[in-house]
Amino acid sequence: MNEKKVKRGCAIALAAYILLTAVFYWVCGDQLRFRDEQTDMLTAGGVIGEITSDTVVTQRIQVNGDRLLGLTLYGATYARQNTGWLCVEICLGEQVLAARNVDVSTMADNSTFYLGLEGPVDIPEDGSLTLYITAPASMPGNAVTLYSGRTMATVRSQIDIGLTEDECVHINGEALDTALCTQLLSREDLWFGQYYWYFAAAGLLVLAVYCLSLIWRVKAGKRSLVLNMFAAFSRYKYLMKQLVARDFKTKYKRSVLGVLWSFLNPLLTMVVQYIIFSTLFRSDIPNFALYLLTGIVCFNFFSEATTMALGSIVNNAPLITKVYVPKYIYPLTRVMSSAVNFLLALVPLFAVVLITGTPLRWSVLLMPVGLLCMFAVSLGIGMLLASAMVFFRDTQFLWGVVSMLWMYATPIFYPESIIPARFMTLYKCNPLYHIVRFIRIVLMDGVSPEPKAYLLMAAASFIPLALGALVFKKTQDRFVLHI
Repeated sequence: MNEKKVKRGCAIALAAYILLTAVFYWVCGDQLRFRDEQTDMLTAGGVIGEITSDTVVTQRIQVNGDRLLGLTLYGATYARQNTGWLCVEICLGEQVLAARNVDVSTMADNSTFYLGLEGPVDIPEDGSLTLYITAPASMPGNAVTLYSGRTMATVRSQIDIGLTEDECVHINGEALDTALCTQLLSREDLWFGQYYWYFAAAGLLVLAVYCLSLIWRVKAGKRSLVLNMFAAFSRYKYLMKQLVARDFKTKYKRSVLGVLWSFLNPLLTMVVQYIIFSTLFRSDIPNFALYLLTGIVCFNFFSEATTMALGSIVNNAPLITKVYVPKYIYPLTRVMSSAVNFLLALVPLFAVVLITGTPLRWSVLLMPVGLLCMFAVSLGIGMLLASAMVFFRDTQFLWGVVSMLWMYATPIFYPESIIPARFMTLYKCNPLYHIVRFIRIVLMDGVSPEPKAYLLMAAASFIPLALGALVFKKTQDRFVLHI
């Protein structure tokens, strides 16, 4: 590549970096600076009795994060119109950190009510605070109550949480064997958001230095991996287009519906699995249709891309033995061909978004990050399989079994909450887990995941890519001896 092209490419890269870091910060918003966490509420097992003027309800609450924003209580009015108010105080020892009064005449029977604090309450290091609830103006027959319990709902059943006496609710100092049905909303500050622009500036500096080194290498006539790759892509651009077009056309050759199958395949799969898991197995996942289709579309791309890349070297043996072309182009073009189908499959995915009434927010602009990681992990595994296929032809049959197991190890049609906690560390070693979770969050929840999710997804994607590229490079010189 000549110096002029390299300088232009470096200028474009620097400008794109500045634009993307600004857009990323704007789209992610508060999710970069802090994370809000909401605890699960206990299953109501009964009420604690009328809270009257001579009743003092106390309970120790354990809060995660740096600040408490509010809490939700589950109350009942005994199906009558009561008067007075509940005084709810958050205390640290004898110190009252926050207080809220609740007009009981506005309370609905057997319902939850949220108490947002006027200002965030700083949480001590041990996270332990005390909840005090009184009703100074309430009399028997004109008072409300609160629900309590000692079990937590899971996907399959109720589990006993094993309360200690300190964790139980106390009525006038006497401990019951249950705890109040509360839900705590807390906030944790994220150091990444606080130093985001410092990281962005450091990244820009590194990129600028690297660009200068590329320009210097061109002037000095020295080789560089990046320059060689760009030169190869520029030289073999026409061949790559032809290979991608050939693979795409071959897939739908002599098919009546042709490319429409890219739309129909994920939709039909979703319909079948939706009927099975939402009707027969009673799935309680919110917006299950979109949840299911997102997993199907992502895994279908991974499965198709890796399967096509698996035979990319063996099937192109006549071309490899006669014409010199960088061998990594063959698995790369196979994955690119599958990416075209993947992009087409996004059309029915967004159609389901509109049909289910899921609001589209600015976070959808983050989807390309997940799609890039999906492409990276598919290419890495594909190159690994392509190398193995040359020396061991049974790889294609083994991969059929492994890919099926991989599908069941990915939360496509079931929630990750059904996985026992002791297996979650191993479960999260699945790269597709992080990518599918990321895409679901930006698409269904309409927010950016926490910064840790980006790091885990990048590691889960580019480690397989680096491993696949390394194995491919080490073995590619021996391909001609075995194909």
